[in-house]
Amino acid sequence: MARWLPRSLAVRVTLLCGLIAVWTTGMLGMYFFFAARTAITAHADEQLIGRAEHFRRLVADARTIPDLRDRSLLFEALLGSASDVLILRRVGEAPLVEVNPDRAVVPADIAPVVAGRSIAPRDVRDGAAPGQLRLHWVSAQARSGQDGALIEVVAGHPLVSEMQMIGRARNQALAGTVMAMAACTLLVWLVLRHGLRPLRRVAEQAALINPINLALRLPAKDAPQELQDMVAVFNAMLDRVATGYERLSQFSADLAHEIRTPVGALIGQTQVALNRPREAAEYQQLLESNLEELNRLRLIIDNILFLAQADHATLQIERAPLDMADELQRIAEYFDGPADEAGLRFEVQAAGSAVVNASLCRRAIHNLVVNALRYSRAGTTIRLFGHQDEAGSTIAVENEGEPIPAEQLARLFDRFYRADASRGRPAESSGLGLAIVKAIMALHGGEASASCSPTGRIRFELRFPAQKASA
Repeated sequence: MARWLPRSLAVRVTLLCGLIAVWTTGMLGMYFFFAARTAITAHADEQLIGRAEHFRRLVADARTIPDLRDRSLLFEALLGSASDVLILRRVGEAPLVEVNPDRAVVPADIAPVVAGRSIAPRDVRDGAAPGQLRLHWVSAQARSGQDGALIEVVAGHPLVSEMQMIGRARNQALAGTVMAMAACTLLVWLVLRHGLRPLRRVAEQAALINPINLALRLPAKDAPQELQDMVAVFNAMLDRVATGYERLSQFSADLAHEIRTPVGALIGQTQVALNRPREAAEYQQLLESNLEELNRLRLIIDNILFLAQADHATLQIERAPLDMADELQRIAEYFDGPADEAGLRFEVQAAGSAVVNASLCRRAIHNLVVNALRYSRAGTTIRLFGHQDEAGSTIAVENEGEPIPAEQLARLFDRFYRADASRGRPAESSGLGLAIVKAIMALHGGEASASCSPTGRIRFELRFPAQKASA
C-alpha cells in the first residue's frame, strides 16, 4: 500500500472507493456530455440543412433574378435566428441576396453541393465568426425556375444557443459527478462502519486477554467468515502462548526451589560456623561443604544456560561419524566403578556409526546412564544398544526399576520434572538431565523417547536422522 494512504482500513477503502466512484461517474458524465453535445450539434445541422434545402426550392420557384432580389425580406424572415447568415450569389459575382448581420466571413474552402443532389450532414462545414463564435456553414447550388441561372445558396448558423445548452450540460455533468462521488463515498463509509463492527468486537475481546486470564479466547462464531481463519490462528497462537507461559511459570518456581536448597544450606552452615570461634580444620570443612553446594549451583546454571542456547538455536553443531560400539563400550567402562558399588553391571550391544556431534552425543548418553544408575534395582543389568539403518542411527539405554505410569512418561523430559519426588535425591539431581538430552536431540534434528513395560523395564531411545558429516 502506498505510503501516503492513511493507516485506517476504513479510510483507505473509502478513499479508494471514492476514487473509483470519481473515475466511474466521471467517465459516465463525459459520455453523456459528449453524447448531448453531439445530439445538440446534429439537431442544429439538421435545421441548417432544412433551411438550405428550402432556400434552394425558393430559388427554383423564382422566375428571374430580379425576383430573388425582391424576396430578400422573405429570405430573412425564414432564417432561424437573428444572427443566421444567408447569401445567394452567382459564381464570381456580387451577392444577389445577403443577410449577414454580424459580418461573418464565409470559409474559403467551402464546396457547394451540385444542383440536383440533396445536402447531407457531411456537407456541413465548421467555421468561426469574429470573436471566435462558432458557425456551421453549408453551400449548395440551385437553378432558377425560368432562365435556369445557376445560383449558389450559402447558409450559416451561429451556435449561440447550442453552446449555451452544451455549457449547461457540461455543468450538470460535473455537478452530477461530484454529487455521485460524495454520495458513494458517504455510503461506502457508512457501510464500512457497519461492516467493521465485528472486527472492532474482536479487537475489544483481544484487549481483554492478559497474563491473568490467558484462558480467554476470541469468539470465532461471532466473527465474519473472512476473519474466522485469522481468529482460529490467533486462538491457536494463544493456546501456545498459554502453554509456554504455564511452563515458564512452573520452570521459574522449580528453578527457585532448586536454587533455594543449596543457597539455604550455604547460609545455614555459615551461620552455624559464625556462632562461635572455631578451629581452622572446622573452617576448612565448612569451606569444602560450601564449595560442594557452589559446584551444584554452577552445574544448575550451566545446564540452564545450555538449555537457553539450545531453545534459541544459537548453537551451531558440527557432525562427524561416531562408532557406536566403541563409544558405548567406553562409557560402560567409565561408569563401571559406580555400577559395581550399586550392584549393577553393563551390557553393550552395538554396531554401525552415527553422524553426530561427539561431545553432545556423549553428554546425552552420560545423562541417560546416570539416570539408569540412580533408579535401577540392585542386581540388575543396564543395557546399552546401538544400531544403524537407512533412516539413521538409534542409541538406547535400558534399565530395570520401578514401573512408571504412562501419563508420566511424556513428562520425563520436562525441566525439573521428577516422576517420583521421593526419589528425587536433590543432592544428586537437578531435574535437568533428561531435559538436556531432549535439547541435544533437537539440535541434531532427532528425537528422544521413553517407554516402560509393566514389569519396570525402562527404555530411553535416541533417534538420530541420517546426515552427512560436516566440516
